[in-house]
Amino acid sequence: MATRARLNTGDSGATRDFLLSRLAQTYGGALARFFERRVQAKADVPDLVQDVFLRLSRMPDPAAIEKPEHFLFVTAANVLKDRARRDAVRCGGLHDEWVEGALPSSDFPPDRVLESKEVAARLQAVLLELPQRTRDVFVLRVFEGLKMADVARALSISTRAAEKHQAKALARMVETMGEWRHP
Repeated sequence: MATRARLNTGDSGATRDFLLSRLAQTYGGALARFFERRVQAKADVPDLVQDVFLRLSRMPDPAAIEKPEHFLFVTAANVLKDRARRDAVRCGGLHDEWVEGALPSSDFPPDRVLESKEVAARLQAVLLELPQRTRDVFVLRVFEGLKMADVARALSISTRAAEKHQAKALARMVETMGEWRHP
């Protein structure tokens, strides 16, 4: 009762802060354990505990709570329910928690990766510039790994014609890459 009376006096802000701080110290660990047993993403536990105390701090008179432990754990259960509703709407359960170092790192520096993407885009552009038959021969031979005789048979042309188309495509690729490397 003395706390309630002091909340109505002039230094109510300091008393209120002291009360909230005291409740956080007393029940913070127990609330963290409560949440740890109920959520998969352990990184969310401090945020959930903070949400409980945020709700408590928004109350007009936290000193009026007769059974603080009961109130805090009912509030914690409500925080979990609200989070479940929010996650259902946002599909929050479909995301994995980020764990530092969980993904293998690349041995390639970012500038090499960028350069490789630029080369691939340039090669694709050159392929699209080639005549259809020349492009088909190149794709079947290089990307599909067919033998030249099988490429010729697939396109109903002679093996010699397929070889000429392949040579034409390779010459254009070398020319373009030379221009790109040494402008």
